[in-house]
Amino acid sequence: MKLEMFHLHPYRELPQDFDEKYRSVWVDVPSHLFDPERAHQMYNDTLDELEYAAHMGFDGICVNEHHQNAYGYMPSPNLMAASLARRTKDVALIVMGNSIALYDPPTRVAEEMAMLDCISGGRMVSGFPTGTSMDTNYAYGSNPALLRDKYAEAAELIVKAWSEPDVFAWDGRFFKLRYVNIWPRPIQKPHPPIWVPGAGSIETWEWCLKNDYNYAYLSYSGFKRGKQVMDGFWNKAEELGVDRNPYRAGFLQLVAVGDSEDELAEKFGPHVEYFYNKMLHVYPGFGDAPGYRTLDTLKAGLLAQTGRFGERPPVSTWENLRAGGNIIAGTADQVAEQLEAVAHDLNVGHLMLLCQIGSVPHDLAMQNIKRVATEVVPKLSGVFSEYEDHWWPQMLPKRVQQQPMFA
Repeated sequence: MKLEMFHLHPYRELPQDFDEKYRSVWVDVPSHLFDPERAHQMYNDTLDELEYAAHMGFDGICVNEHHQNAYGYMPSPNLMAASLARRTKDVALIVMGNSIALYDPPTRVAEEMAMLDCISGGRMVSGFPTGTSMDTNYAYGSNPALLRDKYAEAAELIVKAWSEPDVFAWDGRFFKLRYVNIWPRPIQKPHPPIWVPGAGSIETWEWCLKNDYNYAYLSYSGFKRGKQVMDGFWNKAEELGVDRNPYRAGFLQLVAVGDSEDELAEKFGPHVEYFYNKMLHVYPGFGDAPGYRTLDTLKAGLLAQTGRFGERPPVSTWENLRAGGNIIAGTADQVAEQLEAVAHDLNVGHLMLLCQIGSVPHDLAMQNIKRVATEVVPKLSGVFSEYEDHWWPQMLPKRVQQQPMFA
């Protein structure tokens, strides 16, 4: 199986009373709380953490896109990926993703991902998220009733732009282009593998399965609540006659490694509580614009299972979050054992692990990354070895390596 280090790049220094004094971490979070000089340090800490994860043995490193928020203020994942393409080697660069419905025209995504694929030597994975309601409907003003149709057309256009060798015209409902002829072209043929970050929409399951895309379930509800969603995905696969290759799916999980219960609680407890109580403190009115959820998903009752973004346990304490499976924490052996059980129970071949969580400081994040990479990842590398991963980058066998800095 593959284990990837996922990074949200959260703002690590919100005030203690943030969730009591301010209504939302997203959309209208007050700008006076943002300190650009501290952000300078945080951005570089995040890049250091991702580079370190690559160096220490993770199979891939993940970045993503969000807007007008302190939960994960990485509005351009491609900028992060460009830096990482030059500073890492032999590791997949997973952009999860670009919110493709927000680009007009979306050929911009096709161009930038192709450019990154050339720089990195074919190491890119391209994520196609619909985007949260906060990002798309409120921060960027996208019509929620049209968002998913626009998204589907954008995905079709991007894939054709990567794959079609000749100039073509595009006369769609949302995008009209007389000439489509992107330069550069991606190294990977016909294009980089596509992963679709999802939150439980049944249409997304079918769309991924029919197009042979990876379905990456990103949830902070933990593996216990996530099982129903993944069972639904695999039931849909069986209905469509698609095999149960676990590499078709991925799952996000928070992890922490320590040597004792007291150490874990002391070192990670406050920061995990910060994540759930502040990072997920989203005004409910921003979480689901009318029309954002599809009728089929609502009828299926999935909303009660997956919840709206920002919903969290009534009491988000370290003890409750551990008991609910929101975070897997323990010794390296315990974490490896639990992650293997999750992988088999949910039938997922890609585990995306959050090692930097909420306000976890840089030095503790680096310790956690090292321990997970060196003491957990090797124990799991042989899981699902009987399957072939068709959703992984096809890297050039000979790639340019980073040169030493000039004197």
